Formats: sequence, C-alpha cells, structure tokens
Amino acid sequence: MEVGKTRTRWPVRTYSRLVPGAPGRVLVVDDNKVIRQLIRVNLELEGLEVVTAADGAECLDVVHEVRPDVVTLDVVMPRLDGIRTAARLRADPRTHHLPVAIISACTQYEVQAGLDLGVDAFLAKPFEPAELVRIVMDLIERKNRSAAPAGEGPEPGGAPAADVACGAGGDGGAGDREAAAEGTDEIDGLPGHDGLPSHDGIHP
Repeated sequence: MEVGKTRTRWPVRTYSRLVPGAPGRVLVVDDNKVIRQLIRVNLELEGLEVVTAADGAECLDVVHEVRPDVVTLDVVMPRLDGIRTAARLRADPRTHHLPVAIISACTQYEVQAGLDLGVDAFLAKPFEPAELVRIVMDLIERKNRSAAPAGEGPEPGGAPAADVACGAGGDGGAGDREAAAEGTDEIDGLPGHDGLPSHDGIHP
C-alpha cells in the first residue's frame, strides 16, 4: 500500500500524516503502478487525501483502518479482482454503503456485473483526468449528503443511478489479464469460490 509519496506495508502507521482540511479520502486500487500514480496525482491536485493498494486483497486488508470516503477499483488484478472486491465490500456491513467506482476497460459485462453489485460509478480507461475528478468528487458529495442530519439529506426518490462513463467496446482488458496472470495467488480457497466470475487472470 502507498500513502502519498511513501510506499509502506501495514501495520506501519504512516497514515497518521493526514492532509489538513482535505475534502475527502480516496482508496485507489489498481495493480498497475503507473495508473495508481496517475489517479493519485490528479486527485491530490484537488486537495484529496489518497491511499493506494495494489489489488483487491490489499484493499480489504486496509479499508477498515483507512476508512475512505470513496474506493476506486480496477477490474483485472491478481489475487482478487475488482468485481469480487466490490462484492465483498457490499457484503460487509461496515463498508456496505461505501461509494465504489470501477475504473477499468469497462466492457458491457463488467458494467452489468458492477451494477448488479451496486457499484456507484464506472469510468473507462483511458480516461480524462477531469472526468475522474468529477466522478470522485460527486461520490464524496453524495456520501456527505447521505450522512447529513435528518432534514438535510437528499430528496426522497430512492438511490441515485450509477454514473456510467464507459463505452461498450474495448478488448475486455485482455492485455491486463495477461499481466495479472503473473504471480497470481489464490484467496480464501479457489478463485471465484463466491459464485462470481473471476477477473484475476487465472480463469476466464
């Protein structure tokens, strides 16, 4: 996990170096270091506090201590992919209402799987930094509204629709799948044991 410009591993407590007055905290999860840094830099330029994790397993390891306002997930990652990570976040009462955005190739299948799990937003790679910032800030604002005292929250009418900024095309992340296949470990038994299709580079 990376905190700001410092690379560390829990339980080393470098996260105590908070950003004074930060409007929100984002946990960025992607196995591609370049993409993690790209997302981190763009969000930090907006004054946000950013923590990064290299895959879904690391995300689940740190999410309760980090307590982010938003989690962004890649889909194709080793050990635990983004779809299954989102499912586990939704299944945990402590993170059930945590805003989740998928930032990936965003195939139609991935979008539908994410919608079924209650993912809040989707952004296709390659993305425009301004669109990334817009989606994350919107999710933080939405979370803050939902946590407002009675009478100050969102208007009635149910949960807002997911923000989908994805095309239907793409290669389905084939290149990412090949990269993720290297060094993949199994988590909690066989990959896909939770009944969800695996995007961890082991199974199609």
